[in-house]
Amino acid sequence: MRADLVPDDLWERVVPLLPPPPERRHRYPGRLRVPDRAALAGVMYVLRTGVAWRDVPAETVGCSGVTAWRRLRDRTEAGVWPRLHATLLSELRRADLLDLDDCAVDGSHVRALKRGDHVGPSPVDRARPGSKHHLIVDRHGTPLAVALTGGNRHDVTQLLPLLDAFPSIRGLRGRPRRKPRRLYADRGYDFDKYRRLLWKRGIKPMIARRGVAHGSGLGKVRWVVERAFAWLHQFKRLRIRYERRADLHQGLLELACSLICIRRLRASI
Repeated sequence: MRADLVPDDLWERVVPLLPPPPERRHRYPGRLRVPDRAALAGVMYVLRTGVAWRDVPAETVGCSGVTAWRRLRDRTEAGVWPRLHATLLSELRRADLLDLDDCAVDGSHVRALKRGDHVGPSPVDRARPGSKHHLIVDRHGTPLAVALTGGNRHDVTQLLPLLDAFPSIRGLRGRPRRKPRRLYADRGYDFDKYRRLLWKRGIKPMIARRGVAHGSGLGKVRWVVERAFAWLHQFKRLRIRYERRADLHQGLLELACSLICIRRLRASI
């Protein structure tokens, strides 16, 4: 197995979250189960290179692409990836590397080559099938919550679901943080209804107004979400949606967010 695919610091955080392996039968036990670390290496290989599952080099990675896909399915259904993401966010907060007072939200289109859930005609790609990534980040661009919808869904419709998916971030004494204080967004979120809903949640909306000339100054804070999308789409499997199952693509998104978080932790050492 290639050690660079699953570094030790990542594996140490994943192990406590994995469900116990199934017990082997005493009679006719069959093949030995592929180690979880090797299976995760296969998932990481696909996430980073974007190759098809059938093209995963088993000799190099340590498991076949089919096994990696099955383990991704099992771990996604077990909820491993959002718990990993929340764990890393708590570590970042403990290290004073999160600024949850000012957060930014935005959406990004990706083409979908297969039909499935959360696929729709993209208004920015000649109505071709597509999906959309919705992301909320802190002031430094650290991903806090991510969601997947069809390409024809308006960004503002996912504003409240993203805030609902905001993890309970611990790391310091006192109550965990579950919401930002101020939320920055572009003109696509300029609806009075959603401004009122944000105020009701105790969040100050910092949303650019439609019909107003550029130069509001909000871009000084909001640009970090665009950079976060660039970080996410460095993982080639996320640039185009190949997974028919929406939950598996969502799982890869959450895993990529965790990898961005662990990079920030390494850079602080």
